[in-house]
Amino acid sequence: MEILKYTDTHHRYRARLKAWLRERVVPQIEACEEAHITPKGMWEEMGGQGFLCPSLPREYGGPGLDFLHSVIVWEEMCRIGFTGLAAGLHSDIVVPYILSFGSEAQKQKYLPGCAAGTCITAVAMTEPGAGSDVAAMETTAEVVGEEIILNGSKTFISNGVNCDLVVLAARDPAVADRHQAVSLFLVEAGTPGFTKGSPFEKMGWKSQDTAELFFKDCRIPAENRLGEPGRGFAMLMEKLQQERLVCAVGGVANAETMLAQTRDALGDQNLSQAVRFALVEMTTTVAMARTFTDAVLADHMAGKQVIGETSMAKYWNTELAKTTASRCLDLLGMDGALESCPLVRQFRDVRVTSIFAGTNEIMKGIIAKTLGI
Repeated sequence: MEILKYTDTHHRYRARLKAWLRERVVPQIEACEEAHITPKGMWEEMGGQGFLCPSLPREYGGPGLDFLHSVIVWEEMCRIGFTGLAAGLHSDIVVPYILSFGSEAQKQKYLPGCAAGTCITAVAMTEPGAGSDVAAMETTAEVVGEEIILNGSKTFISNGVNCDLVVLAARDPAVADRHQAVSLFLVEAGTPGFTKGSPFEKMGWKSQDTAELFFKDCRIPAENRLGEPGRGFAMLMEKLQQERLVCAVGGVANAETMLAQTRDALGDQNLSQAVRFALVEMTTTVAMARTFTDAVLADHMAGKQVIGETSMAKYWNTELAKTTASRCLDLLGMDGALESCPLVRQFRDVRVTSIFAGTNEIMKGIIAKTLGI
């Protein structure tokens, strides 16, 4: 059942990406996991190959391809079980803020580097006391003449150490309405008053440089405001649909990958009925999730508002990835208890996916609203 219309160009792009990942990235995964960070040179090489910001227009240094190329990148990164290159976050979550809301000067200044991998991006929303409730943030942005003074901290920021540019959400302390007080700002690494913490010691995503960011009397020019004042909350909400789609695609791709690895590991041995039925059940559930996800992607690419469906896909697929990981490890027996088993790392990595980009409890609340219940 084909819902997304992949062309020969897409297939060639996927084949080239798979070859590059196999030759240049896979051999470095274990070193990245141990270091808790991915070398910046890997980002530059990925950009040089045209695998970053696939749909970014050519006038801003991008390849100018369609959105399906981004989907291919998300899927193939899941296939190799590597979280260090958070390309989906960079290319399809953070960069679209600049493309959609940035001034022409901001686009010309930053987007070519984003496509080349020389400007790694992060988005800073989450705070120690403000996770899913974005409007409760405490980080402030005070306008003083031609400057904006930033004070506060952000936590659990992906690409937090490697980032060269941060899309920062902060509130104007002079505005009482907490939703209208939020604006977005572009903050470059190295700006005085902006410091980065060390990568967190995490259960999974060990090669991803997730860190805290700190702002202490950090001064940026007023021209670094992204979009209109007070529109930050609305801009964040507008882009969350695509962010959650990235998570949904990752969830089903991870489930497909783990299921395929389990079948390969079990091989042609004479499987018991219980094992065969377990594989049948998982294969069926994953296939249904793939069909629904592809349908939501098709609607998203057609410009339709699919907030409820996207929330369903994010919730369902990330839960599916967790249950598939657990059940597959059960089927592998004691082999699934060894660190050398690739599913062990994936078991750890998929656990957090039901939490970030809005917890699955938040997703259920959104779905309930769309259903009118």
